[in-house]
Amino acid sequence: MEDLKGSEAWRIFRIISEFTEGFEKLGTLPYSVTIFGSARTQAGDQYYESTVEIAQKLAMEDFAIISGGGPGIMEAANKGAAEGGGKSVGLNIILPHEQTANPYQNISMHFRYFFVRKVMFVKHSMGYICMPGGFGTLDEFFESLTLMQTQKAYPLPLVLYGTEFWQGLLEWIQGKVLESGYISQADLELVTITDDPDEAVEIMCRHRAWKLHQVELADSHNLDV
Repeated sequence: MEDLKGSEAWRIFRIISEFTEGFEKLGTLPYSVTIFGSARTQAGDQYYESTVEIAQKLAMEDFAIISGGGPGIMEAANKGAAEGGGKSVGLNIILPHEQTANPYQNISMHFRYFFVRKVMFVKHSMGYICMPGGFGTLDEFFESLTLMQTQKAYPLPLVLYGTEFWQGLLEWIQGKVLESGYISQADLELVTITDDPDEAVEIMCRHRAWKLHQVELADSHNLDV
């Protein structure tokens, strides 16, 4: 039993090392956008191709693109970033199945712990785009939304791409969660749904311009943003 406790205690050093490496490796990124989505989406699928287009356009606007580093939508995000000449970041997770690193990352990290990886997404992203996906994508969407709702993270653009996929979820949230009083209307205003790649890119560009303006104001008044 004592040996078991000792091995568990040593795990914290591995966790600290993942945090330290992530902060050091990603700390110099320019303004970045994280794109979430299914690992099972194939090339040629409408959402795969839309992801490539969005990521490429964002990269051409000097955004770094962050994905989970795997196949599917993650691959499409990194591919678009690479084709747009931008920084293409993959935050890979070590899993028994599904997660194989895609070849389009020019900055690549591998994490053993989901919670460390999630911190990297939040800390180093200026906005999020959620393409259609499964439990992992839903988890990332709701966690991002919860952090902003509870003011544990600054309000960031949270774009749901694909009306056909996401509309039913939003209608359920409005019809059940909102009407039951479990959230407020302001919470839903944190989310934008679209089918237009250009709108998704423009939302990120507007937020970056706003953020830069806030930084300038803070600098002029010696404040922190």
